[in-house]
Amino acid sequence: MNMQHQKVTMAEKIGYSLGDCSANLVFQMMMIYQTKFYTDIFGLEGAVAGTVMLVARIVDAFVDPTVGVLSDRTQTRFGKYRPWVLWTALPFMVFYVLAFYNPGIEDKALVALYATISYTLLMVMYSFNNTPYSSLGGVMTGDAKERVSITSVRFIAATLAQFVVQGLTLPLVSKFSEGSDKAHGWLYTITLFACIGFLFLLITFFTSRERISPPAGQKIDVKNDIRHVLGSIPWRSMFILTLFLFTTLAMWGSAMNYYFENYVDNQALYAFLEKLGLVIHEPSGGIGYTLLNAFGLIVNSPDKAYEVGFGVFNMVGAIVQFIGVAVLAGYLANQFGKKRVFVVCLSLTALFTALFYFPGTCDVESMFVLNILKSLAYAPTVPLLWAMMADVADHFEYIYYRRATGFVFAGVVFALKAGLGMGGAVLGFLLSGFGYVSGVSAVQSSQAVHGIVLSASLIPACLFLVGVIALTFYPITKQYNERMQAELDARRKS
Repeated sequence: MNMQHQKVTMAEKIGYSLGDCSANLVFQMMMIYQTKFYTDIFGLEGAVAGTVMLVARIVDAFVDPTVGVLSDRTQTRFGKYRPWVLWTALPFMVFYVLAFYNPGIEDKALVALYATISYTLLMVMYSFNNTPYSSLGGVMTGDAKERVSITSVRFIAATLAQFVVQGLTLPLVSKFSEGSDKAHGWLYTITLFACIGFLFLLITFFTSRERISPPAGQKIDVKNDIRHVLGSIPWRSMFILTLFLFTTLAMWGSAMNYYFENYVDNQALYAFLEKLGLVIHEPSGGIGYTLLNAFGLIVNSPDKAYEVGFGVFNMVGAIVQFIGVAVLAGYLANQFGKKRVFVVCLSLTALFTALFYFPGTCDVESMFVLNILKSLAYAPTVPLLWAMMADVADHFEYIYYRRATGFVFAGVVFALKAGLGMGGAVLGFLLSGFGYVSGVSAVQSSQAVHGIVLSASLIPACLFLVGVIALTFYPITKQYNERMQAELDARRKS
């Protein structure tokens, strides 16, 4: 198919992007709040919470490649990958609610068992939904610039989900809670997000198209596809990058939750929020007050500063990341190539993450400045990861004259989920090691607080740098990709 016939309308890009907005209503929740939910709502020890997340990774090792093979072998009038988005939409969101539902079990062993089963089922359904969804993005077009555009729009939508989940979850939980019953607030909040996510997945199915098909006459050869994918240097580089990238993101995102609750001084945070106009002592009838109050973003005492302050911190980061994805990603990638941009931006992200070790407990302004710098540095990498994976799928076709898009993307989805689980697990084990005491009202020791600070700064910064090292082995440069796409286009025309 000629490149001019592979242009994608903005309406289709937006429709496709809503699928990732839906996935991020789940993913961001697990990345930021899963560990804290297990320790403070379920009352599990940090090490037990970490073990729950690691168990699901064993299941993923079998599920993810299976999903990739199944989606590659699917043949319907809607294509290979689109139908899976529709088929899995409802069960995906049902298991999302169940993973954050507290059934009121008293026995901690049974609580851990429930958490393990519900989390594992959610991760399984994440695979069955997100692997085909990600693969769909790799077959909507073969035009390199269109791919960057699609992934940029996709991650603008993902950033909006990040804004909502990271910024509004705790205020909404507080608003929906009945007195001190936080579990009730969590159930209502997650159910709201799940309903929105289900609707968005339906829109993705009805608006997207598949334009790239396997080479004519290609026969199924799972054994060789697996061998060739695992032996692919670009794929291995992206697998390691994704694994350490999401391990770090999950660890840092969760650690910052503990950081704000246990390290940041509540009075200083309250004073900072007062400067932003979020401290309101008397109700007013204005539209601004009504909107802020509807989302639980009104602060009337220092006791509520953590919930709103952490939400505002995340929303500021999401807004900056949104601007960075929309303005910088496509421009920088087209000018300098995806690999070079990723290396530089991830290195800067590591630097700004490490600097979170230095602000004092009352230095709230410095924390917000570092968050802005870190979010801006990281923003261009967000869409580039998936655009580069689409290039890896093309590289497989370029070398072996076959397509195995689903299996190629299954590997990176497995790495993403493995990183998500490992990040939460590592943080859980670190919290236990530093003496963190589970429970909403527990008072933490100075050693536990120092461990939280390390987990939010120097430790994740080192893990980011492992991703930078993995990128140095990625061989698909801007020039190589242009040659590869030109030859693939010539093959498809013939």
